[in-house]
Amino acid sequence: MSDARPNVFAEDWERSVEHGSFSVRGTRIGAAAGAQRLGMAVYELAPAKRNMPYHAHFGIEELLIVLHGRPTLRTPEGERELEEGEVSSFATGQEGAHQLINRTPEPVRYLVVSSKASADVISYPDSGKIAAHGGDWGSQGAVAHMLSTEHQLGYFDGEDDPPQATR
Repeated sequence: MSDARPNVFAEDWERSVEHGSFSVRGTRIGAAAGAQRLGMAVYELAPAKRNMPYHAHFGIEELLIVLHGRPTLRTPEGERELEEGEVSSFATGQEGAHQLINRTPEPVRYLVVSSKASADVISYPDSGKIAAHGGDWGSQGAVAHMLSTEHQLGYFDGEDDPPQATR
């Protein structure tokens, strides 16, 4: 293990997303600290932006801890402003759908802790999409697909009929 110690207040961001009304940057600190079965990342949400599309995980559970600022949390129950230090959990399934919005002039910093799974399905109710992920992010052999829910297939669509058995 490295001598470097991850810190939730560090400014060395691992990745950044900028797309329209979305703007967030983050660093996976759980892996850097040696966690094997828990995911943990620190994020900073820019003023007047959303962190990601409204979504629900079916394979992992998440826990959010507000470190700095007052983000607005959107869930199936509606929207509410969170306070610094407040903790929110997101169960698997549609009842755990969530999104953060920063309606303040200051950046919001928050921590997300999650269970880990070898596969996850993520529903995006606003845009009618489903994401399917399998394997470790970025590793060889991992798969990630974004699909539209508009065009449903039958279970046997695209499957050839096997040859008929003869006697």
